[in-house]
Formats: sequence, C-alpha cells, structure tokens
Amino acid sequence: MASESERESMEFDVVIVGAGPSGLAAACRLMQQANEAEQELSVCVVEKGSQVGAHILSGAIFEPRALQELFPDWAERGAPLTTPASRDEVYLLKDAEKGQKLPNALVPKRMHNTGGDLTRYVISAGNLCRWLAEQAEGLGVEIFPGFAAQEAIVEEGVVMGILIGDMGVGADGQPKDGHMPGMELRARYTLFAEGARGHIGKRLIEEYRLDAGKDPQHYGIGLKELWDVPAEQHEPGLVLHGSGWPLDKHTHGGWFLYHGDNQQVVVGLIMDLSYQNPWLSPFDEFQRMKHHPVLAKHLEGGKRVAYGARAIAKGGLNCLPKMTFPGGLLIGCDAGTLNFAKIKGLHTAMKSGLVAAETVFEAISAGDEGGQELTAFTDKWESSWAFAELKESASFGPAIHKYGTVLGGAYNFADQLLRGKLPNVHDTTPDHAALKPASEFEKIDYPKPDGKLSFDKPSSVFLSNTNHEEDQPCHLKLADPELPIRDNLPEYAEPAQRYCPAGVYEVVEGDDGKPRFQINFQNCVHCKTCDIKDPAQNITWVAPEGGGGPNYPNM
Repeated sequence: MASESERESMEFDVVIVGAGPSGLAAACRLMQQANEAEQELSVCVVEKGSQVGAHILSGAIFEPRALQELFPDWAERGAPLTTPASRDEVYLLKDAEKGQKLPNALVPKRMHNTGGDLTRYVISAGNLCRWLAEQAEGLGVEIFPGFAAQEAIVEEGVVMGILIGDMGVGADGQPKDGHMPGMELRARYTLFAEGARGHIGKRLIEEYRLDAGKDPQHYGIGLKELWDVPAEQHEPGLVLHGSGWPLDKHTHGGWFLYHGDNQQVVVGLIMDLSYQNPWLSPFDEFQRMKHHPVLAKHLEGGKRVAYGARAIAKGGLNCLPKMTFPGGLLIGCDAGTLNFAKIKGLHTAMKSGLVAAETVFEAISAGDEGGQELTAFTDKWESSWAFAELKESASFGPAIHKYGTVLGGAYNFADQLLRGKLPNVHDTTPDHAALKPASEFEKIDYPKPDGKLSFDKPSSVFLSNTNHEEDQPCHLKLADPELPIRDNLPEYAEPAQRYCPAGVYEVVEGDDGKPRFQINFQNCVHCKTCDIKDPAQNITWVAPEGGGGPNYPNM
C-alpha cells in the first residue's frame, strides 16, 4: 500500500462522502449560499459507484417537501417527478391465496400517499440523484464518481477529511500494473452521507460514541425489482402496500408495488433484520410473495428488467445517534433519518443535508477555519419538520417488534388517535442478537422459481449489473476466518447463505471433504446485510475498489 508521503492531497472547504439524496442536497445548498453571498467555496462529492445513481435503490414514493425548499422551480428545471401517486390500496395477505383489502379508515394516516396538500410521486431515486448531481455541478460542485472513501482522516480527535482507497491492488495485497495510490481529500468540514450502515459512519459512531444512550439501530433488508408490463394492466400512480403472508408472525415486514411511468411497475419486500429463524431467506420470501394473486395480476405477462437489494436503517428517533463530531457531520441514512412509519426516507435525508449545509456555511462565513464540532446543527435539526416527523413516529417500529404486527399495528393506530400521547416504546435487542438456533425451527423448503414470476439468485444478480475486478482484496473481512464453520454452521446452519440476497456466501465441500466457507465477493450488491445480521458480528463490510458493485438503472 502507498505510504503517506506517496499520496497526493487535495484541499476543499467541504468534502461530502456519498452522492445520495442527503449528500447532493447538502452540496447544492452549500453552493447556492456561496453564490448568493458571492463567496468562494470549494465543495467536493465522492461516490463509490461507477456513476451517480449506480448504487441508489429505494421504493420510492417521494414527498418533495425538501426538494421544494432546495429548488422551488424543480418542475421547470426538469426534475424527474412525472408520476403523481393517484390511488392507494393496502392489503393484509392471509395466506398464499387470500388477501384482504383494508378500508382507508384503518390505514395509519402516515401511510396515505394521496390527498392532503402535498402531491407525492412514484419516482426512481437513482434518477433523482442523477438530476441533483446535474444541478450541483451547474452550481460549481465537483463530483468524483468511481472513487471509494476508505477511511476518515482523524488527527488529534478531529476529522480532517477522507482517504480514497488505492486503485489497482491485487488479491494478495500487492500493487499491480497501473496501481494508483489513493488520494487524501482534506476539508474544513466533512459530511458523511454513505447511506444505511455506512462503513466509515459505523466507525465514527463507535469512535466518538455517538450512539451513547440510544437504542441500537434497527435495519430491514429491502429487495426490489423493476418490471416492464403490458399497457392494458398499467395504471400510472397506483400505489399498493401490504403485510402478512409469506412472513410468519415472528417476522416483521411488508411489501410494496408501485406503477411508475413508461409502463413500468416496481415491486419489493422490506423484511426486518430482527427476524429469529436462521432458515429464513429474504430473497426467497420475496420470490414466492410475487405469486400471490394480489401481486401477480400486476406482473403477469410482464418482463423483469432489474433487481437489487439494500439495507434500510429503520430504527427512527430512538436509535438516531448524535450527528456531530469535531470536523464533521453524519447525515441522511448514514445516521438513520428514515421515517419508517411512512416507509419514506428521501425527504428526511435531503432535509438533514439542507440543515447541514446551512450550518456549515454559517460557520465558514463567520471565519471558521474548520475542525470544530458544529453543535448549532443539533438545534437547527431538532427544530426542523423532519425531526418532528421522527419524533411523532418514534414508537412505530419498536411497537411492532415488541408486540407483533397485529398488536403493534393496533398500538400505533391508538397512538395516532391519541396524537402521540402513549408511552414511547423501545427495542434494545440488536438485530444480530435476535437470531435463534437452527434446531428450534424446521428447515424451510422454498418453491423452485418458475422463471416467469420468480427467479434464482444468479439471474437476479446478473440484472443488477454487478461487477468487481476479480483480482483485488476481498472487501468482506472476517475477524475470525474459522468462525463460520466452527460456530455458525452447527448453531445457525450458517445463515449468511440465506440472508445474503446475492449468493455471496456459500458453504461448499473442501478438497478434504470437510465444509468450507466460500465468499464470492464479485456478486456483492453492497446491501450491507452481512455486516448487520451475522450473529457473531464477525463480518465487516469495507468499500472495495471504486467503481465496483451494482450499476442500477432507474432504481
């Protein structure tokens, strides 16, 4: 690896890690303020994906409240919000054949996507980010896709910027032909906007004890497909949500199916990673779910054109860490600003980026040379509408975890009627600790995919356009390489084989006839589920060489 003396260094006023909604919103707002004040400001955004949007995956029904604040003329600028949500349907699936449509009166108001003063849109989050990147560059932001931030530069307890990972390192750790040492990008302030379970954010939370006094963060895994469907069964703006089958009463989650534009439908499953049964496979639950008549009628005769998966930080206010530390801020899903009661996080992530930008610019304009802890951010954030949303729904997820989908749903319905006056519910069990021994459950025999509505992992990963240079160090680090076979296999039937939605982990027979743990890191779609759900917390996800991973279209 390169020594510090070999590394080039660039200096900026602000470096932003991650070209997602929060990072790009922050970049745009920073430059808007600088241009309005006729003040020079250098802002850089680094993105590990091959291009902006390549790693972005979300449902998504979008509330444009933060976008309206950032660009009141977003429509004239051509923002990719073209399909208003027109009709809501919510279902409880009782079994593989039966489903009950719920009356609107029984659906929590937070889940309603039509009516009210604010129009919501069925969008591609990736396309929104591509558009935001164009606006940012037009304002003077520098964006570097294909560069993976590997670690924070911390000096005397202060974050001073980031280190970009080396390019052209072989699997043996030695430089190859064309090796390029990673650069240092130094900044007065660094904003971390990596998305859920950001690998640098995870370290910063630990190093600065940002989660002291908070509940452990809770996650779901979101799996999503994009389908082209026949014109006669396409209804732009139709929004469907549901819960129940195929998940059992100890496994929480729900599904979504949205009709977007261009005769396309998106379908997905969000499954809480607090599940207990190690035989469960979120991928296979999703595949069989699509055969339910309520969903199948929207997909039959269509063609699946994209697939992806991503962890979702869904713990809400009770799990939200302190977002400030010397020299930087943690924003968006890197902190966990998603409002799971709405199943929406783009708008709150963007708002956290706007608040961060305003706080940073205020400090720099006042002559701040950087490196301070911007405590003013906390006051601004906690007085924002986004924080108010999180406060209002603080018990939503924990109540479902604690009481189950039905009773937890009833609690939330009562809390809504009482305007949030019921006691706050907490869930203090980390998701990885919820897993129980495989011996306590029967092995699940999932149906074979039919190739029409349901599919296998290899063909799905192919549709994610995932690619990694094979001759590079594995980015999935095992603290104890023997643990998967020694401990996880006998105790939990090695659940990584099933919780990974991309076939990265396998238990295969070695040359000696004994089981061996195999990591197919080339398949990794960067969902971070392994980093979250491994019962021994033995797997650490780090950024691979920049440009690797999925290349999602319109996701």
